[in-house]
Amino acid sequence: MPELPEVEVTRRGVAPHIEGRTVHQVVLRREGLRWPFPAQLPQLLAGHQVLRTGRRGKYLLLHFDHGTLIIHLGMSGHLRIMPSGIVPEKHDHFDLVVETPDGLQVLRMKDPRRFGAVLWHDHADGLLEHHTLLRELGVEPLEAGFTGKLLYDQTRQRSAPVKQVLLAGDIVVGVGNIYASESLFRAGINPKTPAKRISLARYEKLAQAVREILAEAIVQGGSTLRDFISVNGQSGYFQQTYFVYDRAGVPCKVCAAPIRQIKQGQRSTFYCVNCQK
Repeated sequence: MPELPEVEVTRRGVAPHIEGRTVHQVVLRREGLRWPFPAQLPQLLAGHQVLRTGRRGKYLLLHFDHGTLIIHLGMSGHLRIMPSGIVPEKHDHFDLVVETPDGLQVLRMKDPRRFGAVLWHDHADGLLEHHTLLRELGVEPLEAGFTGKLLYDQTRQRSAPVKQVLLAGDIVVGVGNIYASESLFRAGINPKTPAKRISLARYEKLAQAVREILAEAIVQGGSTLRDFISVNGQSGYFQQTYFVYDRAGVPCKVCAAPIRQIKQGQRSTFYCVNCQK
């Protein structure tokens, strides 16, 4: 599933093509994806300008003067920018057609598994942060509010393994399975350690590792897992720098011990027993 870096790479890719552009047309080729498309979405957006793009966790946000379009890529979704007139393929379910000085341009969403979503939040319904999908999300890991002290303070009563706490999303948002494993390795923390047993100093190290890992992944275009490709059709290559993720049985790049794989909450965890205490 695309994680925070992949969604941020997507946002940065689409932003120059749609920000400040007026919506000419919205094309829906089915009733919905994970949830039904909003009623009257083409009428809601036609003639309105995309003021700016944003991101909250793994949700891409397109801000208008009267509301926000919320896009989630799900397990297999991706967005592409293309000229108007290109014939849609089987799994191309959503088009946002915008006006540019050079003619019409299309933001097209492909989602073979249909676990993605396109939803609308109207300003009349209250603040965006109160939307059902966003209101329980933790702080953004690349913003100033994410610190080791925050992790320490929020985990004093949490006996769950630290990796599960990172994935939960209520303290810090968007640190998915891949980047949690890599961050814990860089910080030297065993993923099975109960969150409440980790010291402030080690959480400071972990927060820094999370920031570094996510920033590096964004620069490298994210990771290519299953169906993810970026807006321009290129694959990310952060996976070429993995230290532990998906390297079970392979020698650790630091100490040469074999990388171990375990299951935590139905997700695979990869770690080095020597480097992560």
